[in-house]
Amino acid sequence: MPSTTNLSKQSSSSVFGHSSTLSTHSTFASKNRQYAHLNAQLAQLNAHLADTENIVRMTAEQADQMRFLGAYVGALFMGSARVLGEESVAGRSN
Repeated sequence: MPSTTNLSKQSSSSVFGHSSTLSTHSTFASKNRQYAHLNAQLAQLNAHLADTENIVRMTAEQADQMRFLGAYVGALFMGSARVLGEESVAGRSN
């Protein structure tokens, strides 16, 4: 027959073992939840980076078009200044 000391040791070790197992499961569940949250955040970050890449690409195309438009408008101003300048010179000579 086991002594009372052995029974108390067995029951306390089984309680501690069960508590440690619950703590381990709780830690794993917590880590899994954190990993799932991190995965969701990384997916959102990846989507935002893709959007940013598209916006930067469109901005680069628009910058080229704005440069062309600036040169075109500058040429119009230069042409109109020349025409108006010639008219004012012709008006003075008459």
